[in-house]
Amino acid sequence: MSVADAGARLGAGRYIDSAEQPSETATSVHELTTADGAKVSGVLRTVPSARTVVALMHPRQDLTHHVLVPELLARGFAVWTQGTRSVNNDLSLVHEQALLDVAAGQVFLRDNVFDSVITLGHSGGGTLFSFYHQQAGLAPGERLAVTPAGRPVDLAGADMPLPDGALFMAPHPGQGELLLRLIDPSVVDESDPLSVDPALNAFDPANGFVDAPGASSYAPEFIERYRAAQRARVERLDAVARGYVAESADARARFKKSGDPSDRRAALAPRVLTVYRTDADLRFVDPSLSPNDRPYGSLFGRRPDLTNYGLVGFGRLSTADAWLSTWSGLSSNAAFVRCAPGVQVPTLFVELTGDQACFPDDAAEMVAAFGSDDVTHVRVEGTHFGGPIREGAPTGASLAAAEIGGWLGERFES
Repeated sequence: MSVADAGARLGAGRYIDSAEQPSETATSVHELTTADGAKVSGVLRTVPSARTVVALMHPRQDLTHHVLVPELLARGFAVWTQGTRSVNNDLSLVHEQALLDVAAGQVFLRDNVFDSVITLGHSGGGTLFSFYHQQAGLAPGERLAVTPAGRPVDLAGADMPLPDGALFMAPHPGQGELLLRLIDPSVVDESDPLSVDPALNAFDPANGFVDAPGASSYAPEFIERYRAAQRARVERLDAVARGYVAESADARARFKKSGDPSDRRAALAPRVLTVYRTDADLRFVDPSLSPNDRPYGSLFGRRPDLTNYGLVGFGRLSTADAWLSTWSGLSSNAAFVRCAPGVQVPTLFVELTGDQACFPDDAAEMVAAFGSDDVTHVRVEGTHFGGPIREGAPTGASLAAAEIGGWLGERFES
């Protein structure tokens, strides 16, 4: 396939080739048990005499082959890549449980011979780690005891070691906060992926849309109505999710009294939300909104007017608990700005100038929210996943790695 053909694919630009890791790298695979009995796994890569380990995680993706892994190893740092219990299947992803997964990895690293443990959150991993720093920094009795759906989670009983430093590369505002900007408010029937209110259709020329790759232009009045309608749709989905949660709770209560297997089955029966069309941020096609160096299109490809209708997308399927904990920008505890005051260790924030998920105003708000008195904010050219900003330019990942390596070298032993 030619470069031109590859660039024409809807999902082009999401995957970046990694460099080769150093030949002296030692690799080991580990299975860990979380405080609540779940099993998670991770990969530890070390180079001779590494004294500092960098931990990469994402709430729902496998980062074993993340583009920064060989870059960090080449600079003399060990790297830990770990999954949560919801890797590549976020149907039931509950962020409060994911914190227990993070904690298991942090305990494992503390029990090894490293002098310093540093978290590195890319994209959704940024909010996961800022949420972890926030909760780990609290006295056990002050930590969250229930999820947004009201399910108990024992963060108080978990060993949650505090990391020594925090790195963030292109973190977005949080899964729910992000979806609040991406969700298509023109959906009028949640059971019909093609239902549309023309007055709220971002991909209708009558509202300012221009066919790709032309720049669309939306009037301020439309933008205001659109964003209010996005919030209203999330409110409606929250109400549906809370209704499902209440049905399950009622069935559990009945079973405790009746012992009837039918009540038990009703309590266990999955109530899954299907959320269509979640790739419709106006900024994907109107570069005048929150301007930066981003290319036309979304995180999922060059044609959001098409990918918005596709199978792949944020929050497409989720349980009610997962929706409220992860995907609802109105109910989730996992929001970057809300959690960032709990990040009180030396912090580096790497903003990518062509990011399609963390825009300049987002980055400024995130950086201002950190609780640390040692915060460094740098900008490098690149797209959200670490790709180059233009053909022939260095990748954003390599430029970010240089900044990360320099910052780590000044503060932690390599």
